Amino acid sequence: WGIVAFASSLDQAGPMARDVRDCAILLEAMAGFDPKDSTSLDMPVPAWEAGLSGDLRGKRVGDFGCGFHATFMRSVLDEVGQAVLADVSLAGDLKSNPKVKALEGDVLGSLRSLDNESLDVVMCISVIEHLWEPQVALKEMYRVLAPGGTCLVNVPSWRGKTFLELSAFKLKMSPASEMNDHKMYYDERDLWPLLVAAGFLPQHIRCFHHKFGLNTF
Repeated sequence: WGIVAFASSLDQAGPMARDVRDCAILLEAMAGFDPKDSTSLDMPVPAWEAGLSGDLRGKRVGDFGCGFHATFMRSVLDEVGQAVLADVSLAGDLKSNPKVKALEGDVLGSLRSLDNESLDVVMCISVIEHLWEPQVALKEMYRVLAPGGTCLVNVPSWRGKTFLELSAFKLKMSPASEMNDHKMYYDERDLWPLLVAAGFLPQHIRCFHHKFGLNTF
C-alpha cells in the first residue's frame, strides 16, 4: 500500500517533476487523509495547481532574506524586470548583475531604504521568525508593495517548532545557532492579525499550513 516513512518527523515522500506545475499536480494527488496511514492529516488539500497563476515577467521582485546565493531569484532573473535582493551578505556576481539591486544588511533596514509602492512582489521566506519586531517589518512590506501586488511570507509553525528543535538540538542535523535565533513561531491565528495590522485587507489574505503542518504561509 504505497510507501511509509521510516522516521515520520524527518522522512517524507515528495514529488519530483520537470516543472512546478507538474509538482503541484502530483502533490495534490498525494496529499490528504489516508485511513491506512496513521500519520496523515485529516485536513483540506490546497488547490496548488490552481494557485500557479502568477507571472513574474517584467515585474519588480524583492526577496528579503534571500540567502548569499539567492538560489530562487537566480532561477527567475531572466524573466523579472528588476530583482531587489536583501541579506547580510550577497554573492559578487549578483551584486554586479544589472537587473539586481543588492542590499546588504538587516532586513528592516533594507526595507526602509526602498520607496513606497516600488515592488510588485515581496518575498520573505523563513525570516520573520528571527525578528524581534515582525510587525514593523510587515508594515514596511506593505508600504513598498505596489497596488495589486503580492506579498509572500513563510514562517515555521508551532508544530514545526517541535521537529526543528529535535533536528537541531537532539539529532544535530541542522545548526543549533539558527534555532536559538528564533524569536517566535506562527500558526494562522498568529500570523493573520499581524498581516491585518500591517495594512493587508482580510479579503486579500490567504493563510494556510503546508509541509505537513510544519510551516505557515
